[in-house]
Amino acid sequence: MLIIDVKEAESIDRALKKYKKKFEQAQTVKQLRRRKHFTKPSVERRGEILKAINRQDYLSKHV
Repeated sequence: MLIIDVKEAESIDRALKKYKKKFEQAQTVKQLRRRKHFTKPSVERRGEILKAINRQDYLSKHV
């Protein structure tokens, strides 16, 4: 649960801006999407390795 401290003289727009920033930092949506379905650790690791390979290929071709 996110708690935002709002001062009396502060506007609603400023409070919403604080809320949005805190919400993004908490990565709530990212966490919900990740927990939506289970992926085996071996599958996650394979995905990380493939991303690293693709990143290295891209950098080697564009340097």
